[in-house]
Amino acid sequence: MNNPKWRWPGGKRIAVVFNVCLEQWSDGKAPGISPMGNPLPPGVLDNTAISWAEYGPRRGIYRLLEGFARHGAKASVMTNAVIAERHPAAVKAVAAAGHEIVSHSYAMDVMPVMMKEDEERANIKRCTDLLQSCSGQQLKGWLSPRATPSANSSRLLTEAGYVWYGDTLADDLPYVETHGGKKIVAIPLSTEVNDMRSMKDGAPIPSIVSTFEEQLARVRGRETAPVQIDCTVHAHIFGRPHGAYYFEKVVEIACKAPDVWVATRLEIANAVLALQD
Repeated sequence: MNNPKWRWPGGKRIAVVFNVCLEQWSDGKAPGISPMGNPLPPGVLDNTAISWAEYGPRRGIYRLLEGFARHGAKASVMTNAVIAERHPAAVKAVAAAGHEIVSHSYAMDVMPVMMKEDEERANIKRCTDLLQSCSGQQLKGWLSPRATPSANSSRLLTEAGYVWYGDTLADDLPYVETHGGKKIVAIPLSTEVNDMRSMKDGAPIPSIVSTFEEQLARVRGRETAPVQIDCTVHAHIFGRPHGAYYFEKVVEIACKAPDVWVATRLEIANAVLALQD
């Protein structure tokens, strides 16, 4: 993978991946952040934050799907399995539109790093069964909430038949791991083109467009090796009208660029595995 002469399918050097986080929390749990600036006292359930997150499967995901459809783009949708129980129509809509369903654990507060091996194995099976049953799509990819793997995650996901996982920040490009003679692709997640920059850092909402354009300009002017650019939004953050409007501009730019391969994470993984043959 360190050979700068290889290329993505179609001879493209730049791969762009659209990631959508479709997230919810377990019963009695709330997001750690919300648009309200003043945190509640410890031990008080933040129902406003829960309501804020509810926007994703209720409204935001559908707006984002409409934007992708206008440009014929496909995304990797990181989906908490609890949504298959609470909002099955949202999961089915993502699958029906041809997007990749990615397991994002059961809920945002259910993190592999906190689990014993048997607990993690059971969580992987629970999430896989729920999302596959709801979507009709065979799951091939996993990314934990906040990319929080245990020491066992890569091996357990390989054993469960996953093709890729995203719980790594160790490189710019994907790489292959082997467990028991079976391969799994580790696909890092870059965070420069991400709606959390607006949520946490106060970046203006339209800056997601200029950041993406700057990424493309930098790659075209300075890079010679293959590149993967992640463009990530959350259905409850940039699924709202203003954010979705500017994110769709990113989608349009990528889809019109002749030197860009727009791919899902599963397509990235399959391309990387093909290089091993």
